[in-house]
Order: sequence, then C-alpha cells, then structure tokens
Amino acid sequence: MNILVIHGPNLNMLGKRDPKLYGAFTLEHLYEELSTNHFPEINFTFFQSNFEGEIIEVIQQSLEESYDALLINPGAYSHTSIAIRDALELLEIPKVEVHISDVENRESFRKVDYIKDVCNERFMGKKIDSYLEAIQYLLNLED
Repeated sequence: MNILVIHGPNLNMLGKRDPKLYGAFTLEHLYEELSTNHFPEINFTFFQSNFEGEIIEVIQQSLEESYDALLINPGAYSHTSIAIRDALELLEIPKVEVHISDVENRESFRKVDYIKDVCNERFMGKKIDSYLEAIQYLLNLED
C-alpha cells in the first residue's frame, strides 16, 4: 500500500508546541513511528508545508501518482481553506483527516472544518494514536 501523508502549517514545530495538546514528539519521530515501528509494510510519502499553495500542488500532483490513500493533517487550514478542500475533492482514493489534538474541544473557531466532509473519516485527539487509528482504518478498507 502507498500512502501520501500531508502535514500543514506549524506541524514542523512539533516538539516545541504545547505538549499538553501536541505531545513531546517531533514530526520526524512521528514519521519514524509510522514507517518503521508500526507499519513497515506501507510505502509512505511524507510532505509538510506551511504554504497553502504547496499543499494544493502536492494534492493535485498525487492524481498522477499511484497512491492508494491520502492521510492529511491540514493543521489550521482545516478551519480556513476551501482551496485545499476543493483539491481534495479531485481525489478518488480514500482520504482521512487527522488531528493530534481534539479540535472539537478547543477554541470555537476550530469547530469549523472545511475538510472533514470531503474525507472518508476523521481521527483526532489521541496524538500519535490518531495516526495509528487512521492508517488501520485505511488498511481495513483494503480488506
């Protein structure tokens, strides 16, 4: 299975952000946990950007690739980006939205999520375990 994993703004700062919300792990540690420690049989392509246009371009370029699924943590763009939503609508592969923190139980502006209804499922609030659950969900779709 080939999974494209996209991370949005400020996720490159994991390990420096509020550990109560985001844990103490870095983005590199997250990548290692997923690709080496939990799902070595999956071919992951990891991408992170603080720029909306770059994220959109990677989503659009994925149309030409042979990905089986997309996992996206758009960060704050979940609450603001209709453009990322529109790009995600182009994809016919399964799409899963992931959040490290529980965005439903945070600030009121985080309750707006433009991404969730163009994804098959959403996992959040369990730090790294949100990712593990999301990938297991994708694997179960393959069965």
